[in-house]
Amino acid sequence: MSELNRQVSLQDWLEGARLRTLPAAVAPVLIGIGAADRLGGLHWGLSVLALLVALALQIGVNFSNDYSDGIRGTDDARSGPLRLTASGLVSPKTVLFVALACFAFAGLTGLVILFISGQWVLLLPGVLAVVAAWFYTGGKTPYGYAGVGLSELFVFVFFGLMATVGTTWVQVQQAPLWLWLAASGVGFLSVALLFINNIRDIPTDSQVGKRTVAVRLGDRVSRLVCQGLIGAGLLLGLLSLPLSLPLAFYWVSFLLFGSVFILLVQNTLPSIVGAGLLPALRNLGVTTLLFGFVISLGYFLS
Repeated sequence: MSELNRQVSLQDWLEGARLRTLPAAVAPVLIGIGAADRLGGLHWGLSVLALLVALALQIGVNFSNDYSDGIRGTDDARSGPLRLTASGLVSPKTVLFVALACFAFAGLTGLVILFISGQWVLLLPGVLAVVAAWFYTGGKTPYGYAGVGLSELFVFVFFGLMATVGTTWVQVQQAPLWLWLAASGVGFLSVALLFINNIRDIPTDSQVGKRTVAVRLGDRVSRLVCQGLIGAGLLLGLLSLPLSLPLAFYWVSFLLFGSVFILLVQNTLPSIVGAGLLPALRNLGVTTLLFGFVISLGYFLS
């Protein structure tokens, strides 16, 4: 690890938290809140708690990855933003403590949700979410290094299906088909975020033995898969909207989603590599948040 001759700053910690990834935590909760209102059982207290759980889990995952990749040397030659552990700015133990503190906060807040709602059936999925978050890059055999699709599957399940449907379920105990469509849509967008991140790191991951799906598929195929995930996610969101909405809402949503899809395809062209993919990460993060807002708004207006 290289030492930097300066003190760690708040900006460094914010970079470590990877704010670009937080829309992937907020969007499914927004959709779940809108769905609860559409189903006639919105509970704002539970909604806020669900948002806190999602954010704490996402930030915990990010610091956990920073720690695990840092101590393995995986981040030593990366082309992305600075990492706290690999840079030597913060000790590995401190980064680990922050990650575990985030997981603990998410767990305790989740228990409060289950106590209020009485939906203890979600306890096991909640525990599995934390376990999956840690072993993504943690432990002796992290599944994030295997490249067999578990990373993508768990992102889809926990940051798509579970975050969305779980937010609604603790409030109304209903999960109609249209909710699963929206949850799948935001799940695909979250997986696309993971793909862009891994496409950027293909050269360095290959050098250190981190066999992500992007490494196995190769750059060109991975970009096509990523673009397909974005398109499918946006389409599923549109299909989940209630038929009772004004026609203008559908047209505006279609034009908006179509425009951002074209932008994201341009952001992920084969000629854009390394740090040049950071705008794609930012724009897809904003798109994911916008997706959650539009779909949730559609539910509130129905």
